[in-house]
Amino acid sequence: MKRTSNIFLSLFLLLLFFQDASAQQYAVAKIFTPVLNTPDFESVFGGNKGNRVKLDNKGLIREMEFIAFPNTVFNILEVIPKNGYDMYRVTTDDYQYKGDFYIDSRFVTLIDTKIQDREQLRPKNEIILENLKTMDGYPYMWGGNVADGISEMLEYYQPKTNLSENTESLWKLRGVDCSGLIYQATGGTTPRNTSSLITYGSPVEIQGLSASEIKSKLRPLDLIVWNGHVIIVLDENTVIESTPDPGVHKSDLLSRLQSVMSERTAVNDWETTSGKRFVIRRWAE
Repeated sequence: MKRTSNIFLSLFLLLLFFQDASAQQYAVAKIFTPVLNTPDFESVFGGNKGNRVKLDNKGLIREMEFIAFPNTVFNILEVIPKNGYDMYRVTTDDYQYKGDFYIDSRFVTLIDTKIQDREQLRPKNEIILENLKTMDGYPYMWGGNVADGISEMLEYYQPKTNLSENTESLWKLRGVDCSGLIYQATGGTTPRNTSSLITYGSPVEIQGLSASEIKSKLRPLDLIVWNGHVIIVLDENTVIESTPDPGVHKSDLLSRLQSVMSERTAVNDWETTSGKRFVIRRWAE
């Protein structure tokens, strides 16, 4: 009888465990939500003195991965208690890359069961082009894809001193990186990283052609891309991109192609080639 009671007790406790685990299995973004590769957000935004943003020797926040759009659904793998809030180690279908990724609980709402992922409706091509043009002049932000930044960063990670204009901009994650530029312009419907953009859409055959010959084949929104950077065609004479210096900027298409081809070889397909190369991908038919 005692053994039977112990079995029922064990089953009951096991049931409670699974109920408790499933209660915090998912979260959905309420607002733009930064995703970092560390759970220690406070060391990045504030540090010991609460007055600086952690940067590497190139002036970049390397802990940044991307910014999830509102209504992004997360799978919670681990809960890390902090002082008054939690950090979640998560995965999301919006960012299917290797690594450990973390979000702050204050940016999301917990849900008991997984709901449908955020609706991804790609804007019309002309709207995407206008979106790209409006970001001309914004700063470069590693992992950034919300050009105006997130004002809540100053609320959740309150600075202990007045910040300079540049530090406040970094604190808010203002700006975009190269793939974040097209990601924001398309409402998060294109792959987030260049490692995916190199095979996105359809190839444009460019192998063996000169820069001027390649230029004649290009259409608006074609991607001049390699694993590490992407340049976006705006029109028959202009491209746009985001680089650490000077940030988001436009330049002459032919001149930019010539610059790329002075260092890289034009190929038709990324996966069957090697070396310093680039491809052109057409996705906006």
